[in-house]
Amino acid sequence: MPLFVFLFLFLFPSSNYGQGGPPSPGYYPSSRIGSIGFNQGFTNLWGSQHQSIDQGTLTIWLDRNSGSGFKSLSPYSSGYFGAAIKLHPGYTAGVITSFYLSNSEDHPGNHDEIDIEFLGTTQNKPYILQTNVYIRGSGDGNIIGREIKIRLWFDPTRDFHNYAILWNPNEIIFFVDDVPIRRYPRKSDATFPLRPMWVYGSIWDASSWATENGKYKADYQYQPFVGRYNNFKIAGCKASNSASCRPASGSPLSSSGLSRQQYDAMGWVQRNYKVYDYCQDSKRDHSLTPEC
Repeated sequence: MPLFVFLFLFLFPSSNYGQGGPPSPGYYPSSRIGSIGFNQGFTNLWGSQHQSIDQGTLTIWLDRNSGSGFKSLSPYSSGYFGAAIKLHPGYTAGVITSFYLSNSEDHPGNHDEIDIEFLGTTQNKPYILQTNVYIRGSGDGNIIGREIKIRLWFDPTRDFHNYAILWNPNEIIFFVDDVPIRRYPRKSDATFPLRPMWVYGSIWDASSWATENGKYKADYQYQPFVGRYNNFKIAGCKASNSASCRPASGSPLSSSGLSRQQYDAMGWVQRNYKVYDYCQDSKRDHSLTPEC
């Protein structure tokens, strides 16, 4: 390679995201669920002046005055919950854009939660997607997180991509564009969220921890920080009629789990793009996370 070409690529990298994509999972749960408009399934929760809807796309933003959040109209006992999301480019350190399940309003101080969180970043560094699970207060007080973090194999600021959580009585599966990136099985009632939860999304300032453990903070000279959502999907058992509802599945199998092709795709993601796994963190007290 000529020296000037090398120097150009070094000084002006075209992308910090992966090239190519994972092998086909062979099964596409999002294609089996119709999309709904924001107002059909959700409502503003906070920061209403930092939220707008235009041609089916919800835009929420954070500035030095406020962020914004939304919430589903109903709680669910299980289901498939997804949205297409486009993230803000450039400097976003300290900023969290999220899509998650929680019952924190129903059980303050003792809540359950299933998270997809995009951790903001500095210039020319890729976003980190963090998945997390909290059970019966492990996200309150002395926090016991179950974080797995990945980089993405595409730039999530250039276009919308589909992100989803499947939660049923046997497992939690996180999907990116229908590729399973993490499966969290129910190994015991003590390590699995079982109480009904609502669906949420938000953008907020988490400067104390979001970017490289709080090293880089939100810088409001770059405001507003914007998150865009559309293609909402909810196929869930509402808490009010869960007894007569069949829980959702994330695979072609009639039982829980993933197909071999789905496991292959997930393995590719975890081998190539996983950057943190709480079960592999030697600094953690794993007596608090016996599922490891």
